[in-house]
Amino acid sequence: MTFTNFRRIGLALVLALAAVPSKTAAQSSDIPGWLRSHVGLEDGQIAPIVLERARALYQEKRRAGTVRNPCYLAMDATRPSLSPSGQPSRRFYIICEDRQSFRAISSGYGNGRKLPRADFSNGRQCARNFSNAEGSKLTMGGAYRTAETRTSFKGYYRRGGVTRAFNRTFLLFDGEGETRNARERAIGGHRAMFLKWQCRLRKPDSPHADQDGYVPFGELVDYTSGRSNGCTTWSASATQEVLSLVEGNPTSLYVYPEGRDIEAVANAVRAGRQPSQVGLYWNSTCLRSIGAPKFWPKRQLQPVIDRWRQSLPAQPARVLPICR
Repeated sequence: MTFTNFRRIGLALVLALAAVPSKTAAQSSDIPGWLRSHVGLEDGQIAPIVLERARALYQEKRRAGTVRNPCYLAMDATRPSLSPSGQPSRRFYIICEDRQSFRAISSGYGNGRKLPRADFSNGRQCARNFSNAEGSKLTMGGAYRTAETRTSFKGYYRRGGVTRAFNRTFLLFDGEGETRNARERAIGGHRAMFLKWQCRLRKPDSPHADQDGYVPFGELVDYTSGRSNGCTTWSASATQEVLSLVEGNPTSLYVYPEGRDIEAVANAVRAGRQPSQVGLYWNSTCLRSIGAPKFWPKRQLQPVIDRWRQSLPAQPARVLPICR
């Protein structure tokens, strides 16, 4: 046997093992009929492997008694940000089997960073890079459980001639396995909106005013279905729906792809194979766009990020100008 043939056989074996053959969610006999109609690869549908793993995680947590919520959550971060119609692509799922309810909504993925020693940034349409390194600003697939919420004041903005306070609620996630450092990374879910500070507004009656009576003032920026700093982000209406569902009643969240999926798909692409040919899944539109995905494990990327941070010169505290 030649060395080349040996390598080919070895790669084929790796791909076969990575695929972990099993029944798809669409074919599994315990999937209720009403839910099977939502399984597929079109916009608004959930891919079979994503549903299969999300259901398995939810059922495991229900049996363990750590989750009692009648609904569970899932996300497919391999899908594009925009559908062919130009509307936000629906890649986050709310599934309530007892109620026979399935909802697909838009969500954001991590934008990453472009550093001198490593470029792990993601474009606006498709995610190529994934990591569980703190400070990477990347999405990490795997198992999560929703936790408590925290609401924080971000500043003031003006709308309809009225100055209003912008408070954003953050839903924390607890992870396990590759996602176990979710708290360290401050990973969770929130509305896809931030306040871009512009100046300091004189408002001494505000409970948020500083000692001189000023508050931050700026412009609201909505990035629904776009990129985030690694968190899951939703539209205003979807945020309220998710928060009302899990507030005080945690549930499971499964995010696809995991590190093993990313590496298996990358291996298939390098071997000149389509993922579907070897039992793997990746959204075809995004795979054509990114070429091949890349997983940056914490052990590899964290030192790069830490060295970059240490190399940054000390910056003076930013002082906003006074609003005019």
